[in-house]
This record gives sequence, C-alpha cells and structure tokens, in this order.
Amino acid sequence: MEEKDFEILDNPLDPKPLYNALAEILDAGRYAQLRSELIELKEVDIAEFILSLNDEKALLVFRILPKDISAEVFSYLDSDIQTSIAEAMTDAELYRLIDELYIDDTVDFLEEVPANVVSRVLKIAGKEKRNTLNRFLNYPENSAASIMTNEMVALHTHLTLDAAIEYIRKTGVDKESVYQCYCIDKSRHLVGTVGLSDLLFNKSDMLISDIMDTENQLIYVETTEDQEAVADIAKKYDMLSVPVVDSEKRLVGIVTIDDIVDIIEDENTEDFERMALLVPSDDTYLKTSVFSLAKNRIFWLFILMITATFTGKIIEGFESQLALIAGLTACIPMIMNTGGNSGNQASTLIIRGLALGEIRIRDYYRVVFKEFCVSLICSVLLAAANFGIMCLIGLIDGSFSAERLPMYAVVSMAIFTVVILAKLIGCSLPILAKLCHLDPALMAGPIITTIVDAISLVIYFAIASAVLF
Repeated sequence: MEEKDFEILDNPLDPKPLYNALAEILDAGRYAQLRSELIELKEVDIAEFILSLNDEKALLVFRILPKDISAEVFSYLDSDIQTSIAEAMTDAELYRLIDELYIDDTVDFLEEVPANVVSRVLKIAGKEKRNTLNRFLNYPENSAASIMTNEMVALHTHLTLDAAIEYIRKTGVDKESVYQCYCIDKSRHLVGTVGLSDLLFNKSDMLISDIMDTENQLIYVETTEDQEAVADIAKKYDMLSVPVVDSEKRLVGIVTIDDIVDIIEDENTEDFERMALLVPSDDTYLKTSVFSLAKNRIFWLFILMITATFTGKIIEGFESQLALIAGLTACIPMIMNTGGNSGNQASTLIIRGLALGEIRIRDYYRVVFKEFCVSLICSVLLAAANFGIMCLIGLIDGSFSAERLPMYAVVSMAIFTVVILAKLIGCSLPILAKLCHLDPALMAGPIITTIVDAISLVIYFAIASAVLF
C-alpha cells in the first residue's frame, strides 16, 4: 500500500477502509510495513483495529508494536483481549508491560481479569509496585481511591522554581499529567497547587510557596469519596484532574480527566438501566450472558406483573357499570396511556435535574408548583381536544347523539384530572426517593406507569359513577 493511499484511507470519521487496508497487509504477512503504518496512528485507533481482529491476529499485531506505545494501546483494549494477551506473554514481557502501564490502568486491568492473571502479575511485579497495586486493589469499589493514580507531580513548598522544573524534567515522563502540580509540605499535606505555566513564567529563584495558589478554595476529595462525587467536582470547577487525600489530608493521588469521563459514562449508563428497572450490569450487552440478562430483568418484571393485578381488580369491580354504557371500556387504554406518558415526562426531567444537581430536595415545592401549572395547561388542552375528537368521530361513524355527550364529558374530565395527578406524582416520586437515599432513577417509566394506571382507572370510574349512574 502506497503512502498516498494510506493517507486517503486515514479518515477518523470512517476508519473501516483504513482497518480493511491494514488487515490486508496483515494477511499478506508484511509485518514490517504493518508496524510502520501502525506507529503513525493514535493509540486508541490501533486498539480499535486490534479489537476488530480475532484473538490470534490481535495477539500477533500487539506483539509487533513498539514497546513505547504498546502499553498505551493495551489500556484501550477490552478485558477479554487483555486477558488473552497477558496469558500469552512470557513473564519478562508481562513485567515490561506492567512497568510501562500507568498505575490506574494497571488497577483497571487487574479488576477485570481472572484471579490467576492477577496472581501472576503481582508475583512478577517489583516489591514497590506490588505493594502499591495491593493498596489500590483494597480500596472500596467505586471510590475515588480505586480510580486514582499516584503518578502526579508533587512539589515541596521549599523548592525553588528552577529546582522544581529540573525535577519535572527528570520525573515528568512517567507522570500522567504535568500541567497541574500539587504543592505539599514536609508531611505530604496538600497545601496548594501551581500550574506549569507559573513555573515557567516566574523568576527561577522564587520558591514554590511564593507562587502556589492558596488564595482560592483548595479543591480535593478524600479516598473514600464516591467516584460520582469526583466527576461532579471536576465538572463544577472545570478541572482536568482532581487531587485525592487521605483522612489526614496527605496527598495520595489524583483522578485524571480520562477516568472522569469514564465515570460520567458509567453513571449515565447505570441511570438509564435503573430507569428501565434493570439491575445495572458491569459488562457490555454482548458480553453479558443470557442468564445474567434474565436475572437482571426478572425481579422488576415480577413486581410490575403483580402490581398490575390491582389494575385488573379495579376494572373487575366496575364491570357492571361498563356493561351499561357502550364506549366506556374502549376509552380505558387512552386514559391510561395519557396518564402514564404525562407522569413519565415529569419524572424524566426531575430525575435528570437531580442527577445534574440542578434540582435539590429543598426545591420540592417549587417543582410541584411548576409542574402543577404545566399540568393545568396540558390537561385543559388535552381534555378539550379529546371532547372535540370524540364528537367528530361520533359524527363520522354515525354514533353521535345528545345522549352520548355526558360520556364524552366524563372521558374528558378524567383526562383533565389524570394528567394533573400524573405530573404531580411524576415529579414527586424521584425527589421522595432522593430523600430516602434511594436512586431517583428507580422512579422512572415502569414504576410511574404502573402507579398512574391504577390511579387513572379509579379516577375514571369514580367520575363515571358520579355523572352517569
């Protein structure tokens, strides 16, 4: 493949032609050419190409990568491919790989692979790295410490800027970030921050303590803080990395932007799963077994099925009245769907607002008032539209008569009442869940629909009984 052809195929928006061309080189056995082409790509694109291959070819491609980029590529691979590569490596190769990986990427890898791979890695790792890995692996799951790295630039306050820059030159190549440096005292307490630009643009004989940022609020998280709080802090203060301290405020690591983005993605996925009343899964859909998927779904399906029997009992209790007036039964699905959709609209907005921190528990009465105003507008328009549509349909099919107007009015009155109550329930339940320290996402579609369905029928039949019987 000529160089000009390769450049034409190198389109980040559509990498498939590029990967097909690389696969052709691989199949032809031109490994030297493949290596030279791969090193021109970003590490994440190399990983994506490897993931498009079977295990045997993936291992072959990984082996021909230069050592200075193989560790970075490895961190982007799925755990299945990582396991296959690690198991095929010699102890010497695995040692070099682990030594090149950043500590947080190593921890992520060890948390996903089988126990025998973990044991092998810990066995061949150096004493210092083994102790570090064991400490990280023992932190609570989903805590700030479990996703942090200790590969940051920590500068003692007594250093001159010249000495600090020299220190960064010597050690910065092994750090995940050098743009923000963290200032510590003799006991490693976090006392301030300093940007790389501040080190470069101030006089070299000045001390770190003279230029470090201590006037503004010092932002950090503790090791036991939930990872979602780390993402919230990074988003609120526009931080590329968040320092992590222990209970005595000693700096132990940082959480970098790449991990923060992963947290946000994971938390959003978990919220979507809870909103659908699914037990959150740690694996992707295609990697999750059929039995695990069924197990994650069956509990709430049972709950919803059982609670839906109340809806049937309500209808059963009004069977005699339904039989007297034609058309009452036919309107049941429309009323239930309108109520369920109204409740879901409100709950979705409130759940998202709670997740983003835009709505808090103390805002409950403001939320209820706003949703009540919205529901009044929607309910009036829907009820009026329903009355007009029912009259129009009656005229078209010849069933319209003055005697049927009360039934049309009953259905419209039911819609008016149901929409108001559904929106009030939809906005209240997520906040109530938050107050009870439950995930507001649980109070989403299926739960709201089931509750509103039962209430809709009670309201409908109560109005019908009062007006028509």
